[in-house]
Amino acid sequence: MTSTDDQTTPSGRTTAVQAMRGAAAQLAELLGTTPDSVTAVRPTPDGWTADVEVVELERVPDTMTIMATYRVTLDPQGQLLGYERVRRYARGQLERQR
Repeated sequence: MTSTDDQTTPSGRTTAVQAMRGAAAQLAELLGTTPDSVTAVRPTPDGWTADVEVVELERVPDTMTIMATYRVTLDPQGQLLGYERVRRYARGQLERQR
């Protein structure tokens, strides 16, 4: 039995859950590292974008580990079109309000 999370919509567009999973898996394959989390998934007219958090450099203590946020672009069927690193930070760093 297939979960509805693993199906496409009637228009052939992948679901948000599948886009999230696909973004993490395809980025992991390209970078050779396991993503830590997916922090955003947004539909676009041409598919999806997702923000994926990745450990770039393990440090001790863990709060000094260097993390990066990658913005992944997917087509409507969930295939990776491109990615870019949009942020690097220490794991323990909090974002400041602007």
